[in-house]
Amino acid sequence: MTTVDDPVAAAERCTPEFRRNPHPVYASLRDTAPVCPMRPPHGIDTYLITRYADARAALADPRLSKDMYGAMDAYRRIFGDSSVALDDHMLNSDPPKHTRLRKFVSSTFTPRRVASLRPRIQDIVDTLLDNCAPREPVDLLPAFAFPLPITVISELLGVPSDEQSELQHLSTTVAQTGFSKESKQAQQKAEENLHAYFEDLLARKRSHPDEDLLSALTAARDENGGLTDQELISTAFLLMFAGHKTTAYLIGNAVHHLLTHPDQLRAVQDNPEVVGRAVEELLRYDGSVESATFRFATEDVQIAGTWIPKGSLVQVALSSANRDPLKFDSPDKFDVTRPENVQSAHLGFGHGIHYCLGAPLARLEMQLALTGLFSRFPTVALADPARETRWLEVPFPAFRGLTELPVVLKPAVP
Repeated sequence: MTTVDDPVAAAERCTPEFRRNPHPVYASLRDTAPVCPMRPPHGIDTYLITRYADARAALADPRLSKDMYGAMDAYRRIFGDSSVALDDHMLNSDPPKHTRLRKFVSSTFTPRRVASLRPRIQDIVDTLLDNCAPREPVDLLPAFAFPLPITVISELLGVPSDEQSELQHLSTTVAQTGFSKESKQAQQKAEENLHAYFEDLLARKRSHPDEDLLSALTAARDENGGLTDQELISTAFLLMFAGHKTTAYLIGNAVHHLLTHPDQLRAVQDNPEVVGRAVEELLRYDGSVESATFRFATEDVQIAGTWIPKGSLVQVALSSANRDPLKFDSPDKFDVTRPENVQSAHLGFGHGIHYCLGAPLARLEMQLALTGLFSRFPTVALADPARETRWLEVPFPAFRGLTELPVVLKPAVP
């Protein structure tokens, strides 16, 4: 059995250098402390899992619970009391509750159902690109990467178009995982406003149902008691939050890496059929979810020779697992032509019963976004290639994404 007494990883993961390029730190941890105890800024001892095989096993290990109400003291210390009202959803639950909650929304995200959304998603892509000024510097995040998935998930849920921007603003505030007094106060206010908004929206759906997911969930609640009102609100929040933030950052990461790897971009442009494989490689190489959401040990658990005591928080470093050389050849190389079975082995969407429900939708949005952008503007380029790339700086990594993506859009020659 190995033990690690120096939680250096916690400090290293909070530096600007780490945010720019976390992979040297992860490589060191995989070699020296694959299950690393650390004390992050929230002050609660956490174990970080960095190797692929251990990460994949941990994501499906029933001893590592997702029911954060089972660790309520720790949960409240990290996120505050106000978050509880929004977090009673499938991502923070174990079977049988998880099974029941997931069942109500799973039919919306089947490959067949998602495929039927292709024409509408294509319309949204085209409209957003129509509104981008060619030959002028455009920040592609607010102009394209964020409005695409927020529009798609809002329409699925039944959120009116004139209310979408405010929801995006509130969810962004909730995602700012700062631990200062000011940050926590802003988060609490945003959580309270989101709860009130979804409570009102569900009341509107009950009075005037439409052909959308929230109307269907509300009807199911009223007809057979499928979900409580609290579970409805939390489910709506989860779908809205997870349905746009991760995909938005993923689009930004993807465009950035294709523009900085012109040989890979040419491979995609020369053969549009490669775009699906490119999306999988981008999910592996630099996905938008750096670490899986918290789990906690319901009993003493041994992983890679390290004992994780009962009650400890556990975090799986997906970005590290997806660069593990024991799983992927030349893992630090961005290669859209990797064999499909190798690409699909990534953990970008997680693994096990909590595998991302919206994965088919995210894949389709990514494919249409990249195809649309690079066919409409085939010579798109970074506005200032010499400018340092700016990544999200958060005190405890969860999302991996850019803060801006200024580009010059050059339309195709007729």
